[in-house]
Amino acid sequence: MSLAAAGREPRYPTQVLARWTRAVIHWRRAIVVGWVVVLALGVFASTQLSSLLSTSLAVPGSSSAQANTILVRNFHENVEGTFTVVVPLSGQRAQPASVVRSLRHAATAIPTASLTQEKVVGHLLYANIATTLNLQRAAAATATLRHALRAGGLTNALVTGPPAFEHDIAPVLARDLRRGELLALGLALILLTIVLGVSWALVVPFLVALSTTGGAIAIIYLLAHHLLMVLYIPNVVELIGLGLAIDYSLLIVHRFRTELTHERDVNLAVEATMVTAGRTVMISGLAFAIGLATMMLVPVPFVRSLGVAGLVVPIVSVAAALTLQPALLSMLGRAAHAHAGYAGVITPRSPLAGAWARVTRGVVRRPLPVLLAAALALGTLGASLAWFQLTPGSLSAVPANLESSRALTLVRTHVGPGVITPIEIVIDTGRAHRSNSSAVVAARLRLARDILVNPEVAIVAIDTKAPYVDATGRYTRVMVVARHAFGAETTQHLVDQLRTRIIPRVHFPPGVKLYLGGAPAQGVDFLRSVYGAFPWIVLVALALAYLVLARAFRSLLLALVAVVLDLVSVAVAYGVLCAVFRFGVGSSILHTYRVSQIEGWVPIFLFAMLFGLSMDYEVFIVTRIREAFERGEHTNDAIVEGLAYTGGVVTSAAVILVGALCGLVFGHVAGLQELGVGLAAGVLIDATIVRGLVLPAAMALLGRWNWWLPRASTRTH
Repeated sequence: MSLAAAGREPRYPTQVLARWTRAVIHWRRAIVVGWVVVLALGVFASTQLSSLLSTSLAVPGSSSAQANTILVRNFHENVEGTFTVVVPLSGQRAQPASVVRSLRHAATAIPTASLTQEKVVGHLLYANIATTLNLQRAAAATATLRHALRAGGLTNALVTGPPAFEHDIAPVLARDLRRGELLALGLALILLTIVLGVSWALVVPFLVALSTTGGAIAIIYLLAHHLLMVLYIPNVVELIGLGLAIDYSLLIVHRFRTELTHERDVNLAVEATMVTAGRTVMISGLAFAIGLATMMLVPVPFVRSLGVAGLVVPIVSVAAALTLQPALLSMLGRAAHAHAGYAGVITPRSPLAGAWARVTRGVVRRPLPVLLAAALALGTLGASLAWFQLTPGSLSAVPANLESSRALTLVRTHVGPGVITPIEIVIDTGRAHRSNSSAVVAARLRLARDILVNPEVAIVAIDTKAPYVDATGRYTRVMVVARHAFGAETTQHLVDQLRTRIIPRVHFPPGVKLYLGGAPAQGVDFLRSVYGAFPWIVLVALALAYLVLARAFRSLLLALVAVVLDLVSVAVAYGVLCAVFRFGVGSSILHTYRVSQIEGWVPIFLFAMLFGLSMDYEVFIVTRIREAFERGEHTNDAIVEGLAYTGGVVTSAAVILVGALCGLVFGHVAGLQELGVGLAAGVLIDATIVRGLVLPAAMALLGRWNWWLPRASTRTH
């Protein structure tokens, strides 16, 4: 075993990057033209993408999926393709029958649609219009149904349900994205000007970022023709991709300006930049991609699509950083140093006399008190994690002015939100014409009675004819309306009770099988599948990240420290998320929703994204510390030098990324708000408290143990 430095960096990767950079510089004009074409394709793809997206939470192979298959095949109803129409009544006795006839006629405007239920509660009539269409196709038919209702004289009818919500939220997401992009670009321009000064160097990060987002959207457009892609993906990819690409570009531009102070030849300075900062971007992109790639382990198309889309972002970002970036820097040349009166707060001159150097010297002098104080601050910020709860989704945390939201408000007031998304118990009797046998009917009646006594249940509907029994007489169903929304904790508990207690104790005849379906059961299956795989995602991400970082840092302990600090940043971000959305801390300033539960896809995607971003910052800082140590600097001096050269630019990059995330925070959809707040909090905390205080304090305490690597490993270098 050895505590010595593990040798010099192998020359082969450096030589490859140097040759690659020389080739890029030689073909720089063709490369720039190629990325212009990519950007144009991305702009076209962004105008066509929304029609290919969905919000389906279906879990293949689950009980809810099996139930929905039977409902589509035998009852001609798709759980996700069912509309609910709400009609306020004037109180006239003959009106409900007339309204129902108009509803039946309007339903014929949509292929496979039929009126399955209608009920009057007070002065409100609500009815379900079922279709066999999947969520995406049913959402596209929403406008057709609304037009048919108005043409039939039901001008006060309101359409809601999963398809209507998806249809109504799509333009909201598009408007949020446009505003978010303008906000992100405006904030990025201001922050980059502060960092780089009034210089032509400002142009490079913007060109790289726009090309990156264009390339990512073009790839996702192609993938969406073959895979389920989530409706939120354009907002996530464009805003996060914008921030990440600007981050990478800023870090490379900063290193390029430093190299120009030592190298007279511009192309040699570009080459030196790419074999240092460019290599670091490659490692960072790989580390970032690892976290997102682990989402492929989740057996849920919704989450996998987010993983695929997220994975595209670092891949395209690294591709742009290794091709477009050096081409633009070569064209820019020494104009990167020129400025119009203001040079920016980060310059390549005398960083060892700057604020980051002074702060880091104070940290390495008193590492233990600093570490304890930082741990106390992080614990306080993450304390709300104890109250963290999940929901598969929310139909209420959306803009209240949407027609689907107004309809839901009426239903919630008169009946309860569970009407929109009933639980469906599908009973397979095993053979035709058995559903109305005396034994099955008696068992079904006992089941309905046992369910109805549950205080969470508002309505139980059964019958011996259609739409409760299919045409073959083999399948029958029981519809259960909960008192609360499909994702509420009480509704999730009701689903669990039905599966584990109520249904098992009702004895049906031999050969009869029961499947629990509907949106509430689908939501429970979604959470169970996602978070059943989540521990494996974490373990795989940790293991792969550790191997990549151990290779990059040539240190076993530093890689372990990096992984632990990444987990700390994620945990604190979860705590902040709960504090803002559940307890309302800062929600009046941020204009965020107040909800008791976080949408189930957010924490897992937040983990993957934040884990990757945290490793990005770790790689940039520790790589620079390693460079200083290998030149012969004492460990503490190397820590000071590394933070002095990278602390300011990493923090600036983090602030710019947070600016891009504001486009998510100030949107109108709860899930995207939650993702934006969680990422912004995690990135800021990671780039300041974790990397600025905890990392140097831990490294100072470890001393030469930072560079420990077994001799067997050192010989490979």
